[in-house]
Formats: sequence, C-alpha cells, structure tokens
Amino acid sequence: MSDRIRLARPDVGEAELQAVSEVVASGQLTMGPKVAELEAAVARAVGTAHAAAVSSGTAALHLALLALEIGPGDEVIVPAYTFPATANAVELCGARAVLVDVDPDTFTLDPEAAEAAITPRTRALMPVHLLGNPCDMARLGDLARRRDLFLIEDACESHGALFEGRKVGSFGQVGTFSFYFSHHISTIEGGMVVTSDDRIADLARVLRAHGWQRDVRNKAPVADPLIDERYLFVNLGYNLRPTELQGAFGIHQVPRLERFIQIRRENAEYWNGALRKYSEWLRLSPGREGQGSRSVWFGYPITVRPSAPFSREDLVRFLEAQGIETRPIMAGNFRDQPAIRLFPHRIAGPLPNAEGIMSHSFFIGNHHGIGERERIYVKECVDEFMRQRVGP
Repeated sequence: MSDRIRLARPDVGEAELQAVSEVVASGQLTMGPKVAELEAAVARAVGTAHAAAVSSGTAALHLALLALEIGPGDEVIVPAYTFPATANAVELCGARAVLVDVDPDTFTLDPEAAEAAITPRTRALMPVHLLGNPCDMARLGDLARRRDLFLIEDACESHGALFEGRKVGSFGQVGTFSFYFSHHISTIEGGMVVTSDDRIADLARVLRAHGWQRDVRNKAPVADPLIDERYLFVNLGYNLRPTELQGAFGIHQVPRLERFIQIRRENAEYWNGALRKYSEWLRLSPGREGQGSRSVWFGYPITVRPSAPFSREDLVRFLEAQGIETRPIMAGNFRDQPAIRLFPHRIAGPLPNAEGIMSHSFFIGNHHGIGERERIYVKECVDEFMRQRVGP
C-alpha cells in the first residue's frame, strides 16, 4: 500500500470547521454555550445526570479525585497496565497509587487482585476500560459497595462501550473521558467528567475554574456586600477549563460516535476471524461481548505466545516495514517505568499478567479510516509473515 496504516485518524469535517469559524467570530472563546451543549450531549449519551467539560482526559481524572476529596493518606487502586495519567492523577492529589494486576484478555483491572490489595487506607477503585474493553463492572461494583469504596471509571479510551447494557462511565460515583485526537471522538484535546451526583457535579464545576461558583446550580449566598456575586470564590481551584472551540468540535463528533464504533467493531471481527488460524502462536483478545456488553476497540491488540517460533519484535518489525504502525499497549507495566520512582506508590503482588503483556503484546491502529482494503492488507501481511516463519 502507498499509505501507511496509522494508529489514529481524527475525523474533522466541514461541520467542525464551520463551527470553529463561528466561535472565533463570536468572540466567546472559552467555556460558553458550545461547551454547555457538548456537556448535555455527553451526559445523554453516557446516561448520567451531569457532565463537566475540562481541558484533557488527565484533567478529568484529577478533577474526579479532587471532587471526591481524595488526598494525602489515602490509597487508590489502579491497574498496573494503563496510561501514566491514571497513576499520575492520584499522585497530583497527594494520595498513593496501588498497582494491581490485570486480566490477560481484556487488559483491565482484575477484581480478585483488587480485593486482595485493599487496606484500611484504601478509599477508591479506579478501573480503566483499556483499549475499548469494559471492565467487569458487576464484580468491581459489588467490591466497591461491600468495602465502602468510591468507584471512579477511567473510560478515556472507551467511548460508547457497554457492560451488560449500560454505558461505561455510568457505574461509579464519577466517570471520565478523553477527547484527545486519537480517541473515538475528538475535540483535539479535551476531557469530560460525568456523574449523577448533584453535589459532586457542582464541586467539579467549582474546582475546574479557580473555585468560582458561577457555573453551579446550588450557589452559596454572598455574605459580604463588598463581594460581587459574579466573582464569588468558594473553594480552592484549578484552571482545568475547556475552550469554546473544543465544545464546537465536540457537538459534531458525538452524533457520529456510533458509526465510528461500528467500523472499529467490523474491523476487529474481521481480524479475529482471519487470524484465528494462527492461535497456536498468537493470542487474540476476545474483547468483552455478550449479555449486553460490547468492546469498542480503541486499537487491535495482538499477543505473541511465548512458545511461538518468533518474537513480538519480529512481528512488529515486519508489520512496520509494510507500513502498518504498531505500538506497545499503553505505558506497559507501569511498575517498570522510571517515573514511578518519583512518587509514593505501592505494588500489590508480582503482577504476572502485566509482565506477560509487556513482553509479548502490542497493538495496531483501528479507526474509522480503516476499511475493507486496509483490513485485508493487514491480514495479508500477517499471512506473509507466517509463511516465512512457520510455513504454509
């Protein structure tokens, strides 16, 4: 193929360009009616009462923890296999991240390992719906209820994923999404906090904008006559606000999400079917399907079995040479990243599944720009590699 099959391809059309032009012409460049419209659309799509837009997915995670008043002395259980933002957000609140092993098929938090890691200091579980795969929210939700823990969903890579008929992001006290350019829908940068708790929603809106209460529903009274109610600051605050340009982008992305998901699911179904004949050497993710659950396939993961007569690196080098971009699965086992030494953390157990994924797994791009031609090309490249390595 003349073009590389890239990891991501954002969908930007005439509607987004026109909306951006209108925002620029309006002079309302930050957090105005377009952002409010996007918040309402996301809340409807996820099935929560509230949504608060922020500047990034990382900001959404940080804000979720802040709104739950998690801080120094607290522990938050996170998967060892994730993007750094998950653990970093815990550290930004002064709390301690506890790294826990993951499921080898979905790459998501192992509920048994999570329960074993709980101590009296544990305040929250933060499962990550990694690579578009929903976590086992039945078991994690039950665990959170039994142990009186907050449940914070990192759904940054899983827009529209379902677990037993419900959208991810709607199970916990708080859910978070990212609208980075490589995700299912994009506002270039940007994120969203979703919740059905009125108090958490108001606190999130206050904290994202310098402790300002002007965007909340239940406003505190102005006790001092010298304070203008439009400039009443009631809490510590941060500047995590989105721009109106992001809102303008997002309101045209949300209606296209289901079409994008359908393409990703068709691609994954094709590759799983076409590559199943190599199951002796390749482990393919089944996602989480059935009983109302669906994966939305942020990327397409492949694991090379340790017994295969070739390594992950051999297959990756071959695919890259054919113009198919690959990446390790997120940050790998975060226990092994140098950054982990810079902040307090706890490692819960030996993390064998995270170790195996880091050594043997990778993913290729899966997005709305990949159609029949591209997915067949991927299959043909893997076929050629296998012919060279293991014969016909």
